[in-house]
Amino acid sequence: MNDSAAQRGWLRWLPLALLLAGVCTLPLFFVFDRPQTTDTLAQIKLVGILRVLTINGPNTYYEGANGAMGLEYELAARFSDALDVELALEVTDNFASLIPRLLRGDAHMAAAGFTVTDQRQQVLKFSRPFEQIRQQVVYLRGHQRPRRVEDLIGRRIQIVAGSSASERLAELKVHHPGLVWSETSGKDAEELLAEVWTGQLEVTITDSQTVALVRQHHPQIRVAFVLPHAENLAWAFPSNVDPALFAASNKFLRAIKQSGELNRLIDRYYGAVEQFDYVNVATYRRRIFSTLPVYESLFKAGAEQAQLDWRLLAAQAYQESQWDPNAISPTGVRGMMQLTKVTANRFDILDREDPGQSILGGARYLRHLINRLPPEIEEPDRTWLALAAYNVGFGHLTDARILTVRNGRDPNKWVDVKEVLPLLSVPKWYKKTTHGYARGHEPVSYVTRIRSFHDILVKIEEQDAPRPAAPRPQLAVPAA
Repeated sequence: MNDSAAQRGWLRWLPLALLLAGVCTLPLFFVFDRPQTTDTLAQIKLVGILRVLTINGPNTYYEGANGAMGLEYELAARFSDALDVELALEVTDNFASLIPRLLRGDAHMAAAGFTVTDQRQQVLKFSRPFEQIRQQVVYLRGHQRPRRVEDLIGRRIQIVAGSSASERLAELKVHHPGLVWSETSGKDAEELLAEVWTGQLEVTITDSQTVALVRQHHPQIRVAFVLPHAENLAWAFPSNVDPALFAASNKFLRAIKQSGELNRLIDRYYGAVEQFDYVNVATYRRRIFSTLPVYESLFKAGAEQAQLDWRLLAAQAYQESQWDPNAISPTGVRGMMQLTKVTANRFDILDREDPGQSILGGARYLRHLINRLPPEIEEPDRTWLALAAYNVGFGHLTDARILTVRNGRDPNKWVDVKEVLPLLSVPKWYKKTTHGYARGHEPVSYVTRIRSFHDILVKIEEQDAPRPAAPRPQLAVPAA
């Protein structure tokens, strides 16, 4: 039998081998005639493109309301800038496909939430780590809490195929042979956490980053316990990576850590997660009497110019910043209405931290979104949909409305669209959209809270409750 026939024989058995042994056995098979990339750093600079493999998700890369986002994306973009080349992302929605694609030569490197494990190190070369995470066992509050590994035996457990949780569970099974779980390549960690929240799944195990982000919107999910050993996050390269490219990546990661920029990026995405302040009606009511009078005239002026209900604008500002003109979000937007630089410039706002200008800019932007929606959408749905677009981006809202039609619902009704928006974080759905992954549950919570804040303010005003006068700031509001 010639060499080609032998190789075809190996390839014929490859799917069965992978099915039986899982993605962790990929090293044993891909050593045979694998077409790894051999581009050198000099070639990359000559062509002017760095090809990076990533995954669509909240910790890696996704399209936010203000453009591309994700910690891994931000780091990769800065690395390509340091090399003075363009970043070309190769995005996949399936974590289990990352290693085969990297070994196949689809990219020069992977920035995809990889943790450094013994099995992965058999075929991949990892950069210096840039962050540590832990694998957390998650269950639903009110259900029996598993407190140790023994308590997981007999539970319905599902994890993402190819994730490091798979290796950790395999290690635990040596001493706990009764431990059983299933793995899926059709769902990501965020979707599995949502299934725990809805009661479809008893337990899942995933990284601490994702758990922290998802708990903002599903506070009923709880961390039962943490698996042993912290794990290092790092970039992954084929084992035959050009030494110059590998050295350049380590030099960059070392420099960005020493400069403090790495910590600033991590804080931008995760710093505020544990401090998230859920709707607190008592606090809100107190601030209506103590803080709102300072800015009420500015809300009325901005709302009048944009033809909005000033109480709605005030409710939105509370959701955005708790009426703090100096607020800075984890994503870098600023001011009372949390405007980006691009939005501020678009609506002629010079100072985002000036309350009057910020309120006026937010009012103009909201009016722009309301007017941009199709004319057949009636109120109040028109306003609720525009508020959702303010939060998640008009493109993602459009995707959600298209999915609403595909699900046999009315895309012009908020009650229908809000049921579909969370699907933008589900791979089987967002892969069918133009703008891809989004944290679709966020605009639902955003609109719901603004409506609640608005209703409270309307009731207080209707009752004509006395609100003490407060000194109004003398602020210049730019002309329309």
